[in-house]
Amino acid sequence: MVDAVQEPDVDRDAAAMPSASLTPIGVIHTPFDNPEGTPIQPSRAEGARGTIEVRSEFADGLADLDGFSHIIVLYAFHLAHGYTLKVTPFLDDQARGVFSTRAPCRPNAIGMSVFELLRVHGGTLDVANVDVVDGTPLLDIKPYVPQFDGVMDVRLGWLAEKASVGGARLADSRFTC
Repeated sequence: MVDAVQEPDVDRDAAAMPSASLTPIGVIHTPFDNPEGTPIQPSRAEGARGTIEVRSEFADGLADLDGFSHIIVLYAFHLAHGYTLKVTPFLDDQARGVFSTRAPCRPNAIGMSVFELLRVHGGTLDVANVDVVDGTPLLDIKPYVPQFDGVMDVRLGWLAEKASVGGARLADSRFTC
């Protein structure tokens, strides 16, 4: 006798998932006033400086961070309104699934960047290579550790032939949702 395999009911499973809420722990300040014209990745934002202000009740969590050269910054795409499951990414002219891109118009508008950490003073971080809009809500900070975070043997999917495209890249109207 063969046991039947039950297919997951995605809608039922999603309804049973616990909800999540996030509270910003600070704000990111940059020279970029709106998404259009903002660098699309930290690697395209060389030299762009900003500051991260951590709320006073979380400032003690910055202890020992000054020994790291880079940090992973998680933030809310606060100017994204709504989402779409297909987007035309900056380096392509074909619509792609949003989860295969870094576009801000996603079901949970969470972004991630690796910034260079220049200095920690009090509850403020001076950072470089920033690629976010001024006033972006900060969700979390983690130290970047190449031995943990750097993966060399990877597949790049649809980006394989496009990822090496050089030059400065700034966001255009596709980054507004």
